Amino acid sequence: MLASVLFVPSAPLLVPELTGPAAADTEPIRAAVISAATELAVVTPHWIAIGVGDVGVLSSVGAGVTTAHDDMAAPDVSLPPSAGSVHARSVHARSVHARSGTFRAYGVDVAVSLDGPAALDGTAASGFPAPDGPDGREAAPLRLPLSMLVAGWLRGQVGAGPVETVVVAPDATPADCARQGAGIADRLQSTDDPVGVVVVGDGATALSAKAPGGGLRQSSVALQERIDRALATADVAALESLDVTECAAGGVSGRAAWQVAAALGASYRAIRVWYADAPFGVGYDVVTWEPSR
Repeated sequence: MLASVLFVPSAPLLVPELTGPAAADTEPIRAAVISAATELAVVTPHWIAIGVGDVGVLSSVGAGVTTAHDDMAAPDVSLPPSAGSVHARSVHARSVHARSGTFRAYGVDVAVSLDGPAALDGTAASGFPAPDGPDGREAAPLRLPLSMLVAGWLRGQVGAGPVETVVVAPDATPADCARQGAGIADRLQSTDDPVGVVVVGDGATALSAKAPGGGLRQSSVALQERIDRALATADVAALESLDVTECAAGGVSGRAAWQVAAALGASYRAIRVWYADAPFGVGYDVVTWEPSR
């Protein structure tokens, strides 16, 4: 049973160790995310996290990895959440587990886990070896994509249970996303246990003069306004209509994850906007959707 949908940014700056004590400008977004996640954890400790994979990074979560787009299977989500599952593009179509990771690549070795206390080295004890590279040698260790690092960090901050994971290819088509969302919806309808869905993704990256997407672009501002409005009103049709090319040009990394969430098939009776701003030139939204019963 779908209990609530929470949208949060995929931003390393949420982690205080990565910004330092003097970075007061990160506190409002962090406080909003923690407050919203705390409320969700009170409703249910059982979460599914939906996010996109990192572009050009070998990453995997859970038990299932596929290289497909058009024939993506529905995620193997067992509820209540326990062991995690992924359906995202990878250069290796082998079963591997990654249930913990670290923000080391973002400046500080902050370990997180999708299950419980993170491993000291930021890796998962999965029982599966890393897949071999093309030359037969062991490939570089798989790692959690940023979206799942954020999900794991958030789980730890509010004491939620193990998090099921759905990682979507960044360039997944709306049709791919709709199939993924429909598969998750079927699983949610098969259990009477309340389950929260946490959707991790950022908006446009060119919303100010110093934005990481190359400065201020009015096209990105207009796109972000549409995204903010869609999330603030639970307008699933508007999310479904987001254009892949336009979002890629605007640096919108959350598009595919939002379109999966839009396909959950619920109607929503209550919406709370915790945060909607772009303090660093990137669109960040923290929004809760509560479904109609």
